[in-house]
Amino acid sequence: MHAFKHLKRVVTDWFLCGMLIATLLSYFFPSFGATGGGMHAEYVINIGVFLVFFLHGVNLSSEQISQGLKNWKLHVMVQGFTFAVFPLIWLLSDKLLGSHIPSLLMLGFLYLCALPSTISSSVALTGSAGGNVPAAILNASLSSVLGIFITPLLVSFVVGSGAGGIDLGSTLLDLCAMLLLPLVLGPLVRPVFGQFFARHQRYTYVVDKLVILLLVYAAFCNSMASGVWQQQGDSVILTALIGSAMLLAVILWMTTRTARALKFSQADEIAAVFCASKKSLAAGAPMAALIFGANPGLGLILLPIMIYHPLQLIVCSVMAESYANRKHTVPQDAELLSAR
Repeated sequence: MHAFKHLKRVVTDWFLCGMLIATLLSYFFPSFGATGGGMHAEYVINIGVFLVFFLHGVNLSSEQISQGLKNWKLHVMVQGFTFAVFPLIWLLSDKLLGSHIPSLLMLGFLYLCALPSTISSSVALTGSAGGNVPAAILNASLSSVLGIFITPLLVSFVVGSGAGGIDLGSTLLDLCAMLLLPLVLGPLVRPVFGQFFARHQRYTYVVDKLVILLLVYAAFCNSMASGVWQQQGDSVILTALIGSAMLLAVILWMTTRTARALKFSQADEIAAVFCASKKSLAAGAPMAALIFGANPGLGLILLPIMIYHPLQLIVCSVMAESYANRKHTVPQDAELLSAR
């Protein structure tokens, strides 16, 4: 029953419905959103991405960062899973299954595994589960900054750099200009505009999601216009769904076991599991446009993260409620024991 409630919440979420609509629109109107089309996506999206990361920077306070600095073991675990364990799982999967999966989809899974963690949903779920929120804020934010440099580097190890691969130097400069610069500018203007943006923080969420929807629409328009989807067939969607579900199950099991092996408190375990298992569509969509450029297969490359994103929301929402219920029952048990 609880699982159905969370599934219903995700199904009725306007953003997830928007992703479906954006995909459908790209099928019927591919030329409008493609590169050079009437939407002028290459300009509109760049402005939107810069604005979104600026707003994230404004909403990040130095107090939140300083409070989260205390537990180094938790930080090492989260960043280690995000940028080392995930890619190693992909490497093993590629060795075992790479020859049976379309190369563009396998590249999409690599990109998924190389992405940083989410900020908003990791922090929100950690808070609702009764976890260590300052640690979640620090790790999710740190992951986003590290991802600007590590994600393209991990991708370049597989696809190569220079001719035939990605131009690593140019990509890093573009990512710094589009993602890191606004993240740095945000805290600088926080003393002046911080209260204003805090009062209107809900609009940050809306702008964030609208920019992602534009990116998804533009990516699928380019793929439709180039005929990539027609060449691959519907089986890639099923393969991406199964692969994403298996990856999430494995990583949640591994993060939970690791946190308990390290003897984390329940609050730290919650932060570790939710931050270390998440992957960011908010960062992934704009970074993909910069890393892969006008690659006609960009829609297929983004498919795994587009499936992983709602899956992680459904499963982690159920887990958050379970953690919260467990936290409420423990004090009652302790009171009964002390009464005896």
